[in-house]
Amino acid sequence: MARVLLQQMVEAIPESNLPPTWRDLDLARFSEAKTLWGYQQEALRNAVRALWKYYEDFRDYRPEENDGEANRYRKARLWDWYQAYGLREDFSVDPDRLDRRLSGLLTDRYETRYRAGHRVVPYESFLNRMGFWMATGSGKTLVIVKLVEILWRLIRRGEIPPHPILVLTHRDDLLEQLRRHVEEFNRGGGEPWILLRDLREYPQVLRESPTLFREREALVYVYRSDNLSDIQKERIVDFANYENDGRWYILLDEAHKGDKEESKRQHIYAMLSRNGFLFNFSATFTDSLDIVTTVYNFNLERFITSGYGKHILILQQETRPFREREDYASEEKQRVVLKALMLTACLQRVYEELRQICPDLYHRPLLLVLVNSVHAEDSDLLLFFRALERIARGEVDARVLEKAREELLAEFRQPPRLLFEAIPAPVPLDVLETLSLSDLLQSVFHASGGGELEVLVRPSNRQELAFKVKTADRPFALIKIGDISGWLKTKLAGYEVNERFQDEGFFLRLNKDDSDITILMGSRTFYEGWDSNRPNVIIYINIGVKEEARKFILQSIGRGVRIEPLPGWRQRLDFLISARPAEKARADPIRKRAAPLETLYVFGTSRPVLQQVVEGLQQERERAATCQLPLLEINPEAKERLLLVPVYRESDRPLAEIRQVAKLEIDPEELRWLRDFVAETDDRVLLALHRDASPARIRLLREALARPEDFFLGNGRRTGNLRFLLQRVLDYLGVRAAQVERLRELEEDDIQHFRHIAVTLEAIETAGVDRQLREAVQKVRAYRPREQIERDREHLKEQFRDQRISPDQFMARLEDLIRQETRGVREERVTYRGQAVRVRHIARHYYLPVLLSESERMDFLQHVIATPSEVAFVNALEEYLERPDHRFRELDWWLFSKLDETLDRVYIPYYDPGSNRLAHFKPDFIFWLQRGEDYFVVFVDPKGTEHRDADRKLEGYRLVFEEAPGRPRVFPFGALRCRVFCFFWTRDTARIPATVDRRYWVDRVERILENVLIPPA
Repeated sequence: MARVLLQQMVEAIPESNLPPTWRDLDLARFSEAKTLWGYQQEALRNAVRALWKYYEDFRDYRPEENDGEANRYRKARLWDWYQAYGLREDFSVDPDRLDRRLSGLLTDRYETRYRAGHRVVPYESFLNRMGFWMATGSGKTLVIVKLVEILWRLIRRGEIPPHPILVLTHRDDLLEQLRRHVEEFNRGGGEPWILLRDLREYPQVLRESPTLFREREALVYVYRSDNLSDIQKERIVDFANYENDGRWYILLDEAHKGDKEESKRQHIYAMLSRNGFLFNFSATFTDSLDIVTTVYNFNLERFITSGYGKHILILQQETRPFREREDYASEEKQRVVLKALMLTACLQRVYEELRQICPDLYHRPLLLVLVNSVHAEDSDLLLFFRALERIARGEVDARVLEKAREELLAEFRQPPRLLFEAIPAPVPLDVLETLSLSDLLQSVFHASGGGELEVLVRPSNRQELAFKVKTADRPFALIKIGDISGWLKTKLAGYEVNERFQDEGFFLRLNKDDSDITILMGSRTFYEGWDSNRPNVIIYINIGVKEEARKFILQSIGRGVRIEPLPGWRQRLDFLISARPAEKARADPIRKRAAPLETLYVFGTSRPVLQQVVEGLQQERERAATCQLPLLEINPEAKERLLLVPVYRESDRPLAEIRQVAKLEIDPEELRWLRDFVAETDDRVLLALHRDASPARIRLLREALARPEDFFLGNGRRTGNLRFLLQRVLDYLGVRAAQVERLRELEEDDIQHFRHIAVTLEAIETAGVDRQLREAVQKVRAYRPREQIERDREHLKEQFRDQRISPDQFMARLEDLIRQETRGVREERVTYRGQAVRVRHIARHYYLPVLLSESERMDFLQHVIATPSEVAFVNALEEYLERPDHRFRELDWWLFSKLDETLDRVYIPYYDPGSNRLAHFKPDFIFWLQRGEDYFVVFVDPKGTEHRDADRKLEGYRLVFEEAPGRPRVFPFGALRCRVFCFFWTRDTARIPATVDRRYWVDRVERILENVLIPPA
């Protein structure tokens, strides 16, 4: 089974490997009002790493190069790189198995080889691509637009070839969505101005003269992906007419593979970009080549487990009546509808309670009804509507209502488990148990009692019908289908129809806070390209089990998981509290109550349909290549201790004004150009050239250029662009310092990597590594250190001496302690393909047990201690603790923890000249120590032979935590005097260059304590 490889490969590239022109790209800003989320920035960061590897590390791009020969060489190097990471599959294309025309197109454009007597186009020919596997609702279009900007900047800097950019997507409404996002980006006022042109205009654009503003424009061609072919018609275009010898950057959005014609188009996209690069975006990758070349995986599972989407609960109840086409008035059909309505009503009640606490919390819950048939005589939509109508009239037998309630309660009381998450589903049982028919009518139908329905239509809109109970003053339901004419003539004959002339339709207003619609009914025509936080309940009516239905189910569920607890914040409340600790007191009272609104409840009408949903989502999980194992637990002692971490805020002054900052690398000749240009240019012109500049920044620029030795290093790469150079220097001078705002108690999400221990599926399937790890963890978890048992024995003797326990109790507990000495082991070992991991009990660690790699490379296990220098430090620490005179005995208590750079939230801010902004230094370990009223937070970062970025990180530490070199600031916390230290640990400090400040380097654990425990002057 194919697994995600490219992401693993690029994330192993240290950020410091990339030169400044690749690192100082702004990955966050989208517009004046919008900043990309962290996961969107990470996707772009991985893309930049992959492009750097391809266009610089494999073979540095040069404008004069023969791109055909150069790219063949790059693809061969890329193929070797994939194989080094374990790629064994061969997905080469056999042209003789394709139709003659497509075979000829491929063999004309690619070199072929003979393998086992067959002519093939080798797999490596198609590797110049990267995939973005991003869940529906995760903002792929924003990433696409931002990627256009990145390509434009890298082209301007001469880092990648100046190929044209083409964005392809498969529907007109998605092209319109792209245009809206581009307009928003352009309104931000930055560079570039993205200009969209139809692909068919490509020959005309080549003939046009450059405009005055061409230097600031990013010209992007757009077209429908399904209109590319090898023939020419009115809207169907022959790709050969636009081929440009395969020199395109193609950004392909959701081009689903399926029929024979679609398979041919996949080859067309590859041929158009064979001497360029293909960027593939989708929420549902199924093709092996796409999965292997995925550069960032943020599929539905990761979207939800990272807090960006609602929990998902797929209900397992058998609800077959709609599938069996029974009489629409049947009791069974009514129970199906009642369950969905009752759950919606419960959620509406929860929403109303929360809105009393805070008026801007969450969304008004919505029931989404998706049907297979709309216009047939007994269509699914009509059968559901008739059952809904009877309930609206109040024609519900009390016995039927109670049976529906009990069937729901029977499942919810178990309680059921959420998809992807090993936690119980949140359900408002207290509301469901007491919900009456009157409550349901009020919450869902806006009616005080039952009544007939009337139809509301807008003459200008022939796609939607709204419904209102006549005794109510507001509509409650909306049908959105392709054409309502047939329904008005046949299905709704005899109903009272009222025409309304509002400016906006009901569907367009659906996301607004004052929308009254609580039920949305429709088919597959509107689910994609629709953004809403509101769906909390989805019910599928006869959605089949074919391949196209699986995709529809996956994507419609994706449309239902969006969430926005507070305006502009699109993560679940627990995650928001971690990011905004100041909101904790306000949010704590509502966290538990709000959980049902953070959940999507999914009903199916038959077990096969439900099974299809589960299998489809499970297959998506399996293609992610790893499986997370909840193995480790927080050390009980850690829960009893005060563990503090720093909280930062941005200074109101630029770093360059406060103290000397790390110098900016710049080409010496270009520095002279810049000095001459600034000296001869009026301040007003400089302000106009740089949108973020201020008069104070311009003054600082002139001061810096007057003292270049204090600000610049003459070893940078040439940019060839004075405007870019000016912007880079002004950005450098505008970086603001960080300050410690306070210390706060550690929260569980601050250190969370141990909850994300992941094992490759290959290791699970071939060797049962998951089972081996679980067994090893259980054995080690049962282990109790001898010193702890001795303490327990002394405590037991003391209880007996004081006659607090009887002789029998004393003997029973003593026997238990003796058994504990023989129960469990301190360490177990698990091996897989020559790589070994130790599962070890380390008494003072934040979580237990600790997983330590014995191999320099750990391919089958993620988020464990695997770097050799980190493992060596832990070993040195344990060896030191074996000494009877170790200085940890001088402390009242102490604990330490591994920190994971990718998942944990504890860091030290520092200026990184490569990226030209404040970055987060995440040391590998954090220690907490207390002696009397002195409290110490100690960061330790083991280093191998790499020291080049240590000075910059130490500069960041000293700026925020020291009042003078070697003198940490004191931060009060209650009665405690808190100090923060930072050390680099290495095997031999004698090998540290003489230019490095050695006060912060140690090669023995005792040196850390000697520096920390020195009495303050």
